[in-house]
Amino acid sequence: MIDMAVGVVMGSAVTAVVNSIVDNLISPLIGMIGGVPDLSGLLTITFNNSTVSFGAILNALINFLLVGVAVYFCVILPINKLRDLTAIQDEADAEEQGPSVEEQTLATLQEIRDELKKANDSAE
Repeated sequence: MIDMAVGVVMGSAVTAVVNSIVDNLISPLIGMIGGVPDLSGLLTITFNNSTVSFGAILNALINFLLVGVAVYFCVILPINKLRDLTAIQDEADAEEQGPSVEEQTLATLQEIRDELKKANDSAE
């Protein structure tokens, strides 16, 4: 649940940055190449006072892809690396501590069983 909350907060924070990058850097660069400074006015079809803008859809797709890439590389990958490092550290700590409580309990029960078998065999 915490991962989802972090994802939502980081996604909304990254969205503003990515929107700025798309609006102020990528769209003007595409506009320099294509001759149109704003993609939202590009590839528009107007019929019966209704307008379909494929350029606005292209802007939204670029924003979506950049937000996804930014969240993946800036949030998900570092968190996964951190989890892997802590898991390795936890395994190393567990090995240094010796047997776990369950292992100690099992060993003690096995010793009791063996002693009971010896006592039962010697009584016969």
